Amino acid sequence: MSVHTLIDLLEQLDTVHLHMLDLTAEKKKAIIANEVESLIKIMNQEAKLVKQIEILEQKRAVSAQQYLRERGIKSELNLNLTELSRLVFDVEEKKRLLAIQEKLSETLQKLKRANELNQKLIEQSLSFIDLSLDILVGRPNQDVTYHHPADRSGNVARSGLFDSRA
Repeated sequence: MSVHTLIDLLEQLDTVHLHMLDLTAEKKKAIIANEVESLIKIMNQEAKLVKQIEILEQKRAVSAQQYLRERGIKSELNLNLTELSRLVFDVEEKKRLLAIQEKLSETLQKLKRANELNQKLIEQSLSFIDLSLDILVGRPNQDVTYHHPADRSGNVARSGLFDSRA
């Protein structure tokens, strides 16, 4: 197996990650617009892409191991692309390998930033929902823990609207 197979797998990985990046942009719009159904659809599509990425990553690892064995290296080490590129002696193949490594790295960084932004948007949305519920329902003045009936410290609020002792 040549380094071309490994490069092809890396290009496929980059393509799938770019699709994930597109979905992340769609997810951002859905979060901002509060479109829960479209958010669920996007998350289902992302789950399918994650499965594809896992399969491609497994193929990449197998391809890298086969390339090492072809070069006479019997190690089961999981080398990264920089270390693997040191074992590629053809200049063009080495350039392609390093170029796709750089491209994939950039794509992953963009995806990471987009996911962090979406996470912050979701946290803000949940905080807003929590605040809205607090305003609508109101927080109880007392804790939701058990208080012994004989323990009347005076700070226990009455739960009814009317004072029935009158």
